[in-house]
Amino acid sequence: MSDWNKRTKLVHGGTRRSQYNEVSEAIFLTQGFVYETAEQAEARFIETGPDEFIYARYGNPTVAMFEERIATLEGAEDAFATASGMAAVSGALTSMLQAGDHVVSAKALFGSCLYILENILTRYGVEVTFVDGTDLAAWKAAMRPNTKAVFFESMSNPTLEVINVTAVAQIAHEVGALVVVDNVFSTPVFSRAIEQGADVVIYSATKHIDGQGRALGGVVLGTKDFIRGTLEPYMKHTGGSMSPFNAWVMLKGLETIDLRVRAQAESALAIAEALQDHPALARTIYPGLASHAQAALVQKQLDGKGGTVLSIDLKGGREAAFKFLNALEIAVISNNLGDAKSIATHPATTTHQRLSDAQKDELGITPGLVRFSVGLEDTQDLIVDISRALEAAQS
Repeated sequence: MSDWNKRTKLVHGGTRRSQYNEVSEAIFLTQGFVYETAEQAEARFIETGPDEFIYARYGNPTVAMFEERIATLEGAEDAFATASGMAAVSGALTSMLQAGDHVVSAKALFGSCLYILENILTRYGVEVTFVDGTDLAAWKAAMRPNTKAVFFESMSNPTLEVINVTAVAQIAHEVGALVVVDNVFSTPVFSRAIEQGADVVIYSATKHIDGQGRALGGVVLGTKDFIRGTLEPYMKHTGGSMSPFNAWVMLKGLETIDLRVRAQAESALAIAEALQDHPALARTIYPGLASHAQAALVQKQLDGKGGTVLSIDLKGGREAAFKFLNALEIAVISNNLGDAKSIATHPATTTHQRLSDAQKDELGITPGLVRFSVGLEDTQDLIVDISRALEAAQS
């Protein structure tokens, strides 16, 4: 398998076939497993073998297939599948930290990630310092002897800042801290975060991995020692594991993710180029544009691929943004991303609503900002739809 190219791994990686030799992966929709003898049950609770299972909260053959396939894609030693992306974020951080530890985090984060850091970890005696993720000097200045982890979105939501994974990893590793990267916007198709120095990579599988709006899921990737020694005991006792059915959905999603994400990114770039000088917009943000603040880093870190999401900032603020959203005919208004359907979101009043006005201002989440997740519709149709909606927003 190590000699296979990416698309082959995405179709065949981690496959387990039952005695029936099915083509599509089987869904082992069971909460428990039967032992042939009492002695076998005792032995399994002492040490579980590589293809042995006890209880669905601890592991399941369908879930194991998904974990192995995504780990093969990411270049990680192991993976643990979770009930949602936020279960992955909270599980990864909480399992590795304890009272007295220090975390350095980028301040540009999804609202729920920020809640974990500001409200949950600090409740149990973990101290958190927030920095400008693009400022390497700020990362270095924030490090302490008790810094145990750094956390950031490799591409921030919704302002699409790109953080230098390799440089931050070097800074963190100097003090022995683990590098935890939320990699959703970079996607598992374009990112090489582990190769670039990340110790732990997190995805909301709800996004591009399913990519068709069907199921929640998340996954944490890292070394076998971290996944099975640190994360798994926490997750299996607190109940954040993925269901077998959702794991099967994610396996089906992985078969086509490379094709889908590349097509979406091509459309996103074309749309961003068409919009970047539009008179109704104060700015067009897309990492694949030469005008992006981290354009050179995008070339190096993501091979120039800007991802599937762009953000546009409408002149006229909230009123113009709402007119624009309400005038869209193809794109739907929702708060997900990475879907086959194009989705438009107003972060200031939805996904990042809980942030104070000062925090929104600091992060560039203006009243006119709209996050646009590009789907699989015809690119020209989307450009026409967006252009018409922008005209309506100016009326």
